[in-house]
Amino acid sequence: MTTTLALPMIVEGSIEGYIQTVNRFPMLSQEEEIRLAKCLRDENDIKAAHQLVLSHLRVVVAIARGYLGYGLPHADLIQEGNIGLMKAVKRFDPERGVRLVSFAIHWIKAEIHEFIMRNWRLVKIATTKQQRKLFFNLRSMKQGLDTLNQEEVAVIAKQLGVKSEEVVEMETRFSGRDISLEPLSEEDDESCSPINYLTDGIDPSQVCEKEQISRIYHERLKESLAKLDDRSRHIIEARWLREKDTATLHELAEELGVSAERVRQIEVKAIQKIRNAVADAV
Repeated sequence: MTTTLALPMIVEGSIEGYIQTVNRFPMLSQEEEIRLAKCLRDENDIKAAHQLVLSHLRVVVAIARGYLGYGLPHADLIQEGNIGLMKAVKRFDPERGVRLVSFAIHWIKAEIHEFIMRNWRLVKIATTKQQRKLFFNLRSMKQGLDTLNQEEVAVIAKQLGVKSEEVVEMETRFSGRDISLEPLSEEDDESCSPINYLTDGIDPSQVCEKEQISRIYHERLKESLAKLDDRSRHIIEARWLREKDTATLHELAEELGVSAERVRQIEVKAIQKIRNAVADAV
C-alpha cells in the first residue's frame, strides 16, 4: 500500500500549504468509513484505502506537532506518521466497532517514535524499553523548566518504573549543552528552536481515542453482564456495582444458600468472563 497510494507531498518550505491541503479533505462518517474499510478488506480496493488515508492526514499533522520538541523537521515527522497511518489502514478491521482514528493513533506514534530513535543522537542512549519510556515522557511530566527536586524525581521514577538515578541522568542530558535541542539549520538562532515555542495543549486525537475506548468498554461491559447467568450477575452487581452497601461473600452465601467459597468461585469465573470480553473491545 505504501508504494501505490498517491499522497500530497511536502515540498521544502511549503509545510503550511500541505497542512491547508490536508485540512480540506472531508472527514468520513462512521458508515462511510466502515463501507470503505470493507471494500479494502474484501476487494483490495486501493481507491477505498486512498480515501481512508486522505481523510485522516490531518490527524497525523496534529500528532506530529506534539513531537516538534525533539528538534526534527515537522515535515519529516509528518511523512513518518503517514507511513504509520497507511499501515493502520491496511490492518484496520471494520468489524471491531472501533473508529479508524482510534486504531491508527498507535501506528502513527510508533512510526514517529522509531524515526526519532533513528535520527536524534540523544535517544541512542535509551536502549531499553524503560529508558525509551522515560525519554518520551520526562519532558511532558515536568511541571516547568526548573530542575526536578528529589520528591518529583521519586514520583516520576515510580510512575515510569525506573530508578531515580535514571530520571536525574536523563534530565541532565536534556538540559546539557551536548544534548540540547538544536535549531533546524545553522542560520537559525538557537533561541528560536521548536522547544521554545511549543505549547502545552490538548491533543484532540488523544481525547477522541480515550472517549472512543471508554464507550466501547462500557458497551462491552453491559453486554458481558447480560450474558452471565442470573446468579453470577447478581453476585457481580452486589459485590462490585453498587455505589454503597456492597455485599460480602458471607452475606451472599447466606442469601443464596451456598458456601462463601462457592460464591468466591462463581465471582472469579464471572469476572474472568467479563475481562475477556472487555479485552477484545480494542
